[in-house]
Amino acid sequence: MTTLDEERIKILTDAYEHRKREVMHHQINIDNYQLALQEIAEKHPDSEVMAEFANRLRDLLASSIIEQAKEVIMRDVMAKQLA
Repeated sequence: MTTLDEERIKILTDAYEHRKREVMHHQINIDNYQLALQEIAEKHPDSEVMAEFANRLRDLLASSIIEQAKEVIMRDVMAKQLA
């Protein structure tokens, strides 16, 4: 039978692993948005449609950076509880 402390550790461990993956997923998105913005600047500098797309990507990039920072805080808090 699992004790409450063992269950707590399992929940925290699972949540910690999930946060680590979320940080990685945000980083993948951040890298993709940055590369796409470079691609647009280099290959489509005069395209109005691509300029609009680039603006959307900048918004997504900013949002991903903020969300990643939040995930890092939560990941670190969980790591402290597991230490």
